[in-house]
Amino acid sequence: MGKSLKVAVIGGGSSYTPELVEGLIQHYQEFPVKELYLVDIEDGREKLEIVAALAQRMVDKASVPIRIHATLDRREAIRGADFVVTQIRVGRLDARIRDEHIPMRYGCLGQETTGAGGFAKGLRTIPVILDICRDIEELAPDAFMVNFTNPTGMVTQAVLNYSSVKNVGLCNLAIGTRMQIAQVAQVDRSLVDFEWVGINHLNWATKIRVGSDDLLEVILDKASQQSGMTVKNIPDFGWDREFLQSLGALPCSYLHYYYMTDTLLEEERLSAATVGTRGEVVQRLEKELFALYQDPQLAIKPPQLEQRGGAYYSLAAVELMASIYNDRHDVQTVNVRNGHILPYLPENASIEVNAVIDATGARPLQVQTPVTPQIRGLLQVVKAYEDLTIQAAIGGDYGAALQALTIHPLVTAGLTAKQILDDILKENRDFLPRFFQ
Repeated sequence: MGKSLKVAVIGGGSSYTPELVEGLIQHYQEFPVKELYLVDIEDGREKLEIVAALAQRMVDKASVPIRIHATLDRREAIRGADFVVTQIRVGRLDARIRDEHIPMRYGCLGQETTGAGGFAKGLRTIPVILDICRDIEELAPDAFMVNFTNPTGMVTQAVLNYSSVKNVGLCNLAIGTRMQIAQVAQVDRSLVDFEWVGINHLNWATKIRVGSDDLLEVILDKASQQSGMTVKNIPDFGWDREFLQSLGALPCSYLHYYYMTDTLLEEERLSAATVGTRGEVVQRLEKELFALYQDPQLAIKPPQLEQRGGAYYSLAAVELMASIYNDRHDVQTVNVRNGHILPYLPENASIEVNAVIDATGARPLQVQTPVTPQIRGLLQVVKAYEDLTIQAAIGGDYGAALQALTIHPLVTAGLTAKQILDDILKENRDFLPRFFQ
C-alpha cells in the first residue's frame, strides 16, 4: 500500500466515531491516514454533520493532516479505499429497543446481540452488509473490510461465505477482557498471554499466563470475589466460585445470559419497568453525547462516551489496521474463518480466536488447550443457530428463521419461537423485504 491511506467509515455518524478518530490521531505515525470518509444515510445526516465537525476540530487540535469528508454517497467513500470500517445499525436505536421488548413479552431475554434480539438484528443487518461488500468488490477490490457491526460473528461469516471481500471481524470484548485480567494481575496488558476460544460473544479464556506463571486458577478465584469483570452493557452479578472451577475457564461477559438466565431476565424486566431497557438508556445517553459534540469548543473525545459501552474500540480497530498496513505479524483476537482450528465446528464458520495479523490479513492460531464438553456443546448449538440465521437473512427463509430461534438456548420453546418470529417480522417489515416477496 502507498503512504496516502484512505479509510471509509460506513456508519460515520455513530456516537462511537470520535473514539475511532482519537485512535487514528494517536497512531498517526504508524498508520498515516490522509483521507477519512465518514458515511451515513439520509436519516443520519444531522448526526453525521455533528460528528464530522467534531472530528475536524479533533484533528485540527492535534495538528495531524487527516482530511475529514462527510458524505451520504457510500460509493464515493469506498472508491479506492485502503480500509473500509463498518459500524452500522440498521433501523437505528428504535429497532434495538423493539428487539429488547419483543422477547420479553414471551418470557425470554431481549439483548442486542444475544438470543432473539441478536437474531432480529442479524436479519436486518446481513443483507445490508453484503450490499456494502458488492460496492467494495467493484470500487476497492484490494481494500480490507474491518467489521465492528453486531452481531459481528454472523456478519463476518456471511461476508466470508458470500463475498470476495478481504474481511476481518472485530469486537472490543477480547481486548477489554485482557485489560481486566491485567488489572487483576497488576501487570501491563502486553504481558498477558491468554487463549480466547469460541465465537463472537460466546468465548472463554482457557489459558491465562503472565510470563511463566499460569494464572488461570488465580483469575477464576478473583472473578468470583470481585466486580468489574464485565462490560458496561451487562449487569455485573459476578460468578459462582464452584461454577467457575468446574467450568475450568474464564467466561466472557455475555455468557452471563446463558449461565445466569433467570437472574438476567429478572434484571431486564426490572430495568424495563424503571429506567428502561439498555437501548432506551443508550438513546438518552446519545442525546446527551450529541449535545456535547455540538459544542464548538469541544475538540477531544468527551469522557462521557465511556458510558456508551465501546471501551477500547479505537485501540482494537486501529491496532488491527496498523498491523495489516505494517505487516507486523503480531497476535490479536479477531473473527476469522474456522478452517480446522475448531474441528467440531464447520470449516466455513466464523470463529473468534487469536490470530497472526500481517499484510494478508488474519491467520488464526491453532488452539493449544483442550476444549471441554461443557464449552464445545454450547458452541455447537449456538453456531448452528447462527448458520440458520444467516440462511434466513439472505434468502428470506421463514423455515430457517423458525428453526434458528427454536434451537437457541435463550428461547424457551418452539411455540414461543414462532410467536417471537412473527412479531419480529411484523415489526421489522420495512427492513426485511425478503420475507414478504
